Amino acid sequence: MRQVDVAALVEQAREGRPRAVARLISLVEGASPQLREVMAALAPLTGGAYVVGLTGSPGVGKSTSTSALVTAYRRAGRRVGVLAVDPSSPFSGGALLGDRVRMSEHASDPGVYIRSMATRGHLGGLAWAAPQAIRVLDAAGCDVVLVETVGVGQSEVEIAAQADTSVVLLAPGMGDGIQAAKAGILEIGDVYVVNKADRDGADATARELNHMLGLGESRAPGAWRPPIVKTVAARSEGTDELLAALDKHRAWMDEHGVLAERRRARAAKEIETIALTDLRARIAAPASATSLTALADQVTQGTLDPYTAADTLLTDLTTAP
Repeated sequence: MRQVDVAALVEQAREGRPRAVARLISLVEGASPQLREVMAALAPLTGGAYVVGLTGSPGVGKSTSTSALVTAYRRAGRRVGVLAVDPSSPFSGGALLGDRVRMSEHASDPGVYIRSMATRGHLGGLAWAAPQAIRVLDAAGCDVVLVETVGVGQSEVEIAAQADTSVVLLAPGMGDGIQAAKAGILEIGDVYVVNKADRDGADATARELNHMLGLGESRAPGAWRPPIVKTVAARSEGTDELLAALDKHRAWMDEHGVLAERRRARAAKEIETIALTDLRARIAAPASATSLTALADQVTQGTLDPYTAADTLLTDLTTAP
C-alpha cells in the first residue's frame, strides 16, 4: 500500500478540502498501517464537533430528516458532516449509497461533507470505523456531525454509545410503539421525533410514546426529560423545533457535566475496542494459534479447566516480546 503524507493530508482536511477528508476516512475504513499516525495527528484537533445520532426503524424517514437538519444547520452557518451508515453489499462489502442519493441536494455545498459507510456485517448498525470517521470530520472543522444508522431494529441502541445526543425517529402506522418497548430505545433517546406527522395516527403515536416515557424510571430533579417533536421532514415542517430541542439538550448537558461524561465514556469504549481488536489479532497469530490448540486439547481431555487455560493464554500474550 502506498504511503501517504499524513501531515499534509490533515492540513488539507483542515482547509476543508473534501478529497483529503475522503482519503483520511478511507485510511480509517481500510485499517491502514498508517492509521495510528493519522489518529495521533488528529487528536489535538478534535473535540469541537457536536455529534447527533439519528436512529429508528426502516421507513421512518431518517435520511429525509437528516437532510432537513443539514439545511437547518447550514442556514445557521454551521459546517456539517454526515456519516450515513448503509447496509453492506453482500458482494463487495461496500455501502449501497442510498442515503447519499437522497441527500444529493447538499452535494455542491462546500460546507457539507457526506460520507456513506458500510456496516460490513456489524450488527449494531454502525460501521466499526465510525468513531474514527467521526474524529476525522471533527478535526476537519465540522461544527456538527450527523450519524444516520441503518434501521435494523433492536440493535439500533448502539448509536447511544457514539453520539452526544441520540434522536429516535418513529412514524405513525408502523407499529413503532411496540417496537420501541421491545428494542429498549426508550432508554437511549434524548429527543424523540414522530415523523410523517401529516398522516393519520400521528397524534396517537405521540401520546403513546409520551405515555411510555412516563412509565419509565422516575427521574431525579433537574434530569433531562426527552421531548417529543412532530415533523414532516419531506416538507421541512417541524425541523426548527427539532433543532431547538437539540440545542436545548446540548445546553443542558453542558450545564450538568453530562456532555463531558458521555465523551469520556465514548473514548473509553473506543480504547477498549482497539485493545480487544489487537488482542484478537495476537490470538490469531500462528504462534498463539498453536498455543491455543494445545490448551484446547488439555481442556478437551479434562486435564485443564477453561478458565485456567484462558489465564495461561492471556499471560502468554501479554508477556510475549
